[in-house]
Amino acid sequence: MTGLHNLYGPTEAAIDVTAWECPRGYRGNNVPIGRPLGNTQIYILDPHSQPVPVGVPGEIHIAGVQVARGYLHRPELTAERFVKDPFARDARARMYKTGDLGRWLSDGTIEYLGRNDQQVKIRGFRIELGEIEAALRKQDDVMEAVVLAREDQPGDKRLAAYYTGKEEIGAEVLRAHLAAKLPDYMVPAVYVYLQAWPLTLNGKLDRKALPAPDGDAYAKQDYEEPQGKMESVLAAIWADVLNVEQVGRHDNFFELGGGSLLAVSLLERMRKRGLIADVRALFAAPTPAGLAEVTREMVEIRL
Repeated sequence: MTGLHNLYGPTEAAIDVTAWECPRGYRGNNVPIGRPLGNTQIYILDPHSQPVPVGVPGEIHIAGVQVARGYLHRPELTAERFVKDPFARDARARMYKTGDLGRWLSDGTIEYLGRNDQQVKIRGFRIELGEIEAALRKQDDVMEAVVLAREDQPGDKRLAAYYTGKEEIGAEVLRAHLAAKLPDYMVPAVYVYLQAWPLTLNGKLDRKALPAPDGDAYAKQDYEEPQGKMESVLAAIWADVLNVEQVGRHDNFFELGGGSLLAVSLLERMRKRGLIADVRALFAAPTPAGLAEVTREMVEIRL
């Protein structure tokens, strides 16, 4: 019988340091990299070099007899990547910082989540793109997933998810799936379906060739017509700022693609119409219906 094994390991640690045997009939969306091999220690550590609990992402560190001495003629890089092993009895023991992200699963295996150089900062939050990709791949109909921090307008950075699968899945379905697993600030604003990835000449994903999202990529609520003058004015302003055809009374500003710069533009447009609100109010009530309730108490609208 033929068996399928998934091996993981960098050159700096004698190539293979973990292994996982795929059981027959396995249907998981993310193949684990398995358990440490003999004479190998794997640590998954937080930014303070402390072990993380089961299920929590961290950087994979490798220790054991196969860890290399360092990089030839590159002492600074060696000092950065090959560091003291604080968990070993031998004071001379070292471990290798891989730069890879992973987390322990409940069965003692490790799930690989991507590179830590995929970390981005949006609206003050540091976000690991690999963690979002791993969560997205757990949706039954998603085969592959890539998440980017796009900046289609200067200074307005937002998360965009790209995925492949047998067929397109509604943005609302994918957003709801991620919202149940991740904090709000880690849930992408847009979801783009591709039948296949654009590739470079050497067969790798060409991230620069991933298309800009269009209007259908945003998660939307079922349209409900704005009620009253206040909501109608807010919906019209939002449609203009967001460059969408229409905005319902329960449509979320940020789910429709709004970011920090567009929020400033929105509040300025409101001010010119005699409507006073601040960013905190917009974050607390990001729909025309919600913001109308807050704004109505502040100033009399001038139509």
